[in-house]
Amino acid sequence: MCALDCIVIGVGGIGAAVLERLARRGLRVLGIDPLPPGHGFGSSHGATRLIRRAYFEHPDYVPLVERAYQAWADLEERLGRRLLNTCGLLQVGPDGGEVLRGVRRSAREHGLDVRDLSYDDIRAEFPAVRVPASWSGVFEPGAAYLPVEACVVGLASLAVRQGARIHLGERVCHWEATSEGVRVRTQHNTWPAARLIITAGAWAGHLLGERNVSLRVLRKPLYWFDVADGAYDAANGFPAFLFETAGGIFYGFPRIDPDGLKVAQHSGGKPVDDASNLDRTIDSEDLAEVRRFLVSHLPHAGDRVQRHSVCMYTMTADGHFIVDRHPEHPQVTFAAGLSGHGFKFSPVLAEALVDLSIDGQTELPIGFLSCNRPTLGNSRREAP
Repeated sequence: MCALDCIVIGVGGIGAAVLERLARRGLRVLGIDPLPPGHGFGSSHGATRLIRRAYFEHPDYVPLVERAYQAWADLEERLGRRLLNTCGLLQVGPDGGEVLRGVRRSAREHGLDVRDLSYDDIRAEFPAVRVPASWSGVFEPGAAYLPVEACVVGLASLAVRQGARIHLGERVCHWEATSEGVRVRTQHNTWPAARLIITAGAWAGHLLGERNVSLRVLRKPLYWFDVADGAYDAANGFPAFLFETAGGIFYGFPRIDPDGLKVAQHSGGKPVDDASNLDRTIDSEDLAEVRRFLVSHLPHAGDRVQRHSVCMYTMTADGHFIVDRHPEHPQVTFAAGLSGHGFKFSPVLAEALVDLSIDGQTELPIGFLSCNRPTLGNSRREAP
């Protein structure tokens, strides 16, 4: 008989939430990660993450993000600290572009609180923003930012408080299915358990095997720029923003602290061959693209980078998450390919993963995130 009910590989945003939910159910659980929760070497870092309802990627995410808002509010109460910081979100671009078309579709299908903005509206309400006369926008007043590292650390601390164990300092080398469940091997230990949940971010492809799911990892730099005045300060009401331009999709957050205005490119990104040896220096080509965006659209931002960081997007072929049981081993459940927009869903994806792992099914509407969907282009699509 296995001493552990479940092992979780990867204690980042999703993994910490999974551990917390498993522990809350009274299960014997172990999380394994080479680095401590809240570290800056994966995908769940960089000070802030956006949570928004009018989801341009697909309207099927909206019920999940609604539940995520509730889960983050519940976590706030249990941690006794503020996590959801409402700032609003300004999204602008051409009317026929991916972003505004998708935002309006989600808002229409789910009756969401958003406001359409004409070019004149944008100039009047956000005078520090520059856009072409042919563009329009959508403003979502309920969008908020989450302090990403604090969220991960908070979830992990709650998990431990409720009985979970977290084993740090070791990387998983291999796992295998057994007659009793699974066996997970690190450099120095072998851990048997009844079930396994893989939430390994940029390392998920290696652990899952390319024969089951094809993932690619992209390098994504983040920059914080100086601002000469208070034009982009959160305290003065400037919102988070997302611009769809001819040069790519750029996003950012208002100046929240002395680090400055956070800006990054959501599109693009250079391939990463080895997630454990990511180049974290400033990429001059990427920085030049971000600076061109600022000059064109946020001209009050300065040229000086006050801080920079690098994270990773783990991409699926269609840009949507995979949340499912392993095609060959139903005792193994995983989330992978969060494609740069998954952190906000951490508590609700954790709920789905735990339901699938322990109960074999979930009532959450995640069918569109199945590993069997044809848009993934996988070579094997057998149902578990």
